[in-house]
Order: sequence, then C-alpha cells, then structure tokens
Amino acid sequence: MEEISIQDTTNKKNLLLLVTLRWLAVGGQVATIAMAQAWFDIELPLIPMAGVVLFLVLLNLVSLYRSRTSPHIANGELFLGLLLDVAALTVQLYLSGGATNPFVSLFLLQVILGAVLLRPILTWTLVGLTSACFVGLTAYHRDIALFSQGLASAGGAWPRVFDLYLAGTFICFLLASVLAVSFVTRINGNLRQRDARLSDLRQKSVEEDHIVRMGLLASGAAHELGTPLATLSVILNDWQHMPANERDAELLDDVAEMQAALARCKEIVSRILLTAGEARGEGAERTTLVRFLDAVVADWRRAHADRAIDYTNHITDDVAIVSDTAIKQSLFNVFDNALEASPTWVGIDVACHDGLLTVTVQDRGPGFAPDILARFGKPYQSTKNKPGRGLGLFLTVNVARKLGGRVTADNNPAGGATVELRLPIESLVIEDADDGR
Repeated sequence: MEEISIQDTTNKKNLLLLVTLRWLAVGGQVATIAMAQAWFDIELPLIPMAGVVLFLVLLNLVSLYRSRTSPHIANGELFLGLLLDVAALTVQLYLSGGATNPFVSLFLLQVILGAVLLRPILTWTLVGLTSACFVGLTAYHRDIALFSQGLASAGGAWPRVFDLYLAGTFICFLLASVLAVSFVTRINGNLRQRDARLSDLRQKSVEEDHIVRMGLLASGAAHELGTPLATLSVILNDWQHMPANERDAELLDDVAEMQAALARCKEIVSRILLTAGEARGEGAERTTLVRFLDAVVADWRRAHADRAIDYTNHITDDVAIVSDTAIKQSLFNVFDNALEASPTWVGIDVACHDGLLTVTVQDRGPGFAPDILARFGKPYQSTKNKPGRGLGLFLTVNVARKLGGRVTADNNPAGGATVELRLPIESLVIEDADDGR
C-alpha cells in the first residue's frame, strides 16, 4: 500500500514536469508562429493554430487541478497527457506543411519522454501512434505559401527555402536536445527518489520482520523458562516451611534471597511475554471486570494526580475474569498516549454491549495526522520523532488481537481524538466460577 503511495507521488511530480514542458511548448509555438508571419512573411492559418495553443493552455490548467486535488496519479494519466500533446503537435504540423515542416522531429521528444515515464506497453503504443501521425502528415497536410515576394527576392526562391528549412531543422534539433536533456534528467531524479524511498520501505519491512522474529524467539524462550521457574518456586517454598529448616536462620535467609531472585526472574519473563504481545503471562490473577478496570484507572490516576481525568464506568453486570499485566499495560499505553496529546484533560469511558468490553479514551489534543491514522497500530508510527517510539500502540493492538478484539482510532469533529479498545468478554471470564469476591 505504501509502495503505491510512493509511485503516486512520483507520477504527480512527473505530471508537473509535463505541465512545465507544455508551457514551454505554448510559448515556443506562439513565438514560432509570430516569427514566421512577421519575419519570413509566411501565411499561416492563425485562427486554427491559436485554437490548438488555447487547447494546450486548458489542458495545463486541468493537469494542475488534478495534481492539487487528486491523491492518485496513475501511469495511464501520464500516457493520456502525452497522447494529447502528440495530437496538438500533429494538428499544428498539419496546418503548417505536414512532414515537410522541420519541427516534425519533435515527435521524437514525445517518444523519449514516454520511454522514461511509461510502462513498456504504453511506450510502444506511443511509438506506433507517433509513427502513424508522421506517415499521415506526408500525405495529408496544408501546404504553406513559401514563394511570397519576400522569399523570392535576392537570389531566387529555392536557396531561401533551403536556408529556411536548414534554420528550422537546426532550431528544432537544438530545442529537442535541450528539452530532452533537461527533462529526462529531472525525471530520472524523480525516479531515483522513488527508488530510494522504496528501498527504505523494504529495509523497514525487513527490520520489522526481524523484530517479529525476535519477539517470537523471546516468547518461546520465556515459555520454556516458565516451567522450571515454577518448579523452583515450589521447591523453595517447601524448603522454607520444612520443620528441619525453620531453626536454621541462615538457611532461611538464603531461601528468602533465592525467592526474591526467582520473583525477579518471573517478572522479567512476564515483560518478555508482554513485549512479544502474549495475552497471558506471569501475573495473571482472578478478579472481577469492574474491580479490575477501576483498579487500573486508579493506579494510573495516582501517577498523574495533577491532571484532569474523567472516568466513567457504565458496567452494571459484573463478571469474574482473569487479568494480567499485559491487559493492564495495554490500557496504560492508550492512556499515556492520550495524556501526551492532551495534558490538561483525558476522558475514559468503559461499557459492555453485546458481549464486548469497550474502553473509550478521548483527548482534546490536535488529533492524529492522516498518515498516522491510516497506519494506526503499525510499529514506529509516532509523531514524537524519538528512536524506539511508536511501539506502545502497536503492542496494544497486538494484545487485543490475541484476545480476539481490536483497537480503532478516529479524530473528533470538535477536536481531539478517540481511541476505542474492544475485547470480547468471553476471552476474559472464568467459566464455572463465582464472582471472585
């Protein structure tokens, strides 16, 4: 999806280059027609030729409007623009001598631009159409009156006509060369920028895949460590309560120290599981839904006692659930992001509808940027411009997904943003248990 967006940006830049080239073509045609009419006294159909110039001006205005209003510029749109340029050039050549006009070689410039901008099939289509136009102009065109009084004087008509043709050929060659080098260089610059952005995107994808693999490895290792840690915990607890050991104070101190180290190991394992997005780690406990949510908000509120935090719990039917630090930390991530965006006020609303627990968090901040909103929940999507930021909501989305829920975000019409965490209650409840009190 992001690669498509990068291609659209490149096509938009190339469309603006075609607009610039078309403005130069308009200026060049006006200057050439005026010079032929005034300097060489060549009679030309001014009204039809002025109509073609006006068509190019209108085409440029439409192209500028498209570039500013449309987020997507397809390759076919560039092809259509080049076709219309070829059509305008064909009409102008038809009105001014056809294939005998030295400016007929400007068809080659259109083909060069097509070769750089378009897909191969469209480029070859453009080659075929320009070739057909060239052949058609050899048979169908309006002859121009070169043998006027001004041209026929001073040595006869043919030398002057030949000199005029050579001059026109040289001007056309010079014009085509300058335009081709200038615009192909700029177009290649756009393509190199696109390739660089695509390369960065692919590199980022590889890095994210590496992070996922590391998370899976850490999760597997943590699960493997869980069983021996639990065994050690049971053995140490038995040692502590054995009658033979209760009289050995030094041994009991060693056991207590080992239990503290073991608790630390369990905490590390729980954090590894949380970081890997596991929904159930060490620290799971029985409680009720209302009690759990109230406790989570109370803990978070104590850490931010000086902030205005509105909390409303609409749950009327309490149920027994299993909760652990993963769910708690997920809610903390959402709360923290809202508080960073809106330091003066955060609103938290919880409710249950149709078997879903809904936690709605609102703020009065600037809201999400469109690109952040479009990729909400992806890793490293953050406006804080600090290394490692943007993982909090990614982990929250991952935990919700593991439990069969989802996290959504939107900007409020009146300002601020809303993030909703929805979890199926059945993924939290304890079956065949009392209310946990």
